[in-house]
Amino acid sequence: MPEKFIMLIAEDDIISFELYKVRLEEFDLDLLHAKNGKIAVDMLKENPNIDLILMDIRMPVLNGYDATKQIREFNSEIPIIAQTAFALIPEQKKILESGFTDFLPKPIEEEKFFGMIKKFMIEKQNKGCPKSP
Repeated sequence: MPEKFIMLIAEDDIISFELYKVRLEEFDLDLLHAKNGKIAVDMLKENPNIDLILMDIRMPVLNGYDATKQIREFNSEIPIIAQTAFALIPEQKKILESGFTDFLPKPIEEEKFFGMIKKFMIEKQNKGCPKSP
């Protein structure tokens, strides 16, 4: 039986996190929540089996940029999707140059969001499958 897909949502707004939780009910995944970037970094260190991080850019204690920089120092593989209301072209460039795998502008378009999650779930599943000769 394949391992369950684990997604960490780093989001300081509890209402936004609850909305993500409802939106993601159709997926068979475990959701973890970090209220700020520092907690997200610590959670990944304690749970290296996390498969995907959805990282808010603007958070207290440690913002998404700095949290991602710290994560990349010990984990260069985990996909990290930035979420931001400030997705203008200069911000998009900064996001992608800062170690994020991709980004989602707020408000989140469900189709794009679900497509990204499915893509990473399939990649994990394919990594666990033996290669055909």
